[in-house]
Amino acid sequence: MFYRPEDGHGLPHNPFNAIITPRPIGWISTRAADGSENLAPYSFFNAVAYVPPQVMFASTSSKEDREKGKDSVANIIETGVFCVNVVEYAARDVMNVSSGPYAREVDEFDKAGIAREACETIACSRVAGAPANLECKMTKVVDLPGEANVVVFGEVTGVHMRDACLKDGIFDVTTFQPLARLGYRDYAKVETLFSLQRPGE
Repeated sequence: MFYRPEDGHGLPHNPFNAIITPRPIGWISTRAADGSENLAPYSFFNAVAYVPPQVMFASTSSKEDREKGKDSVANIIETGVFCVNVVEYAARDVMNVSSGPYAREVDEFDKAGIAREACETIACSRVAGAPANLECKMTKVVDLPGEANVVVFGEVTGVHMRDACLKDGIFDVTTFQPLARLGYRDYAKVETLFSLQRPGE
């Protein structure tokens, strides 16, 4: 099968998200200038550089009560910071609650019953007890083609790791089974690892 996206795919559901899988989930916590907080998952998320460490996430829809993007993007534009919280399999249900299309005044930490802790390097809350949290300073917001496509880039200024996830100096993801986004309504959890050596190593 071949299709041009501009012509449509002719399938019951868009296959694009199912083709590009699995995708890590950036559970983004932000604080607005007025002190209100927001927590939302984004599956268009990834690391983009080592030195300095940098990440990105993309927002692909907008809200009537926001001028640009969702609450996360609006808050980051106001304050210049955000935190990426790693989602473990055990947090799948509360993460899903936080994905709802709530009004801007709704605090998803409270809505989903998620405990929070203060970040160390930025003025923002993080998910307490998450396997890892990446405190970030926004470096760039880029508008993409499309009605509401926005990419946020950030430099990581602080890293929290759950002590139990460190095994012999290695951050062992099997200790918490990261949640990954697939297509449609599907998710996966990482349970099994294997290693490959690059040519010349």
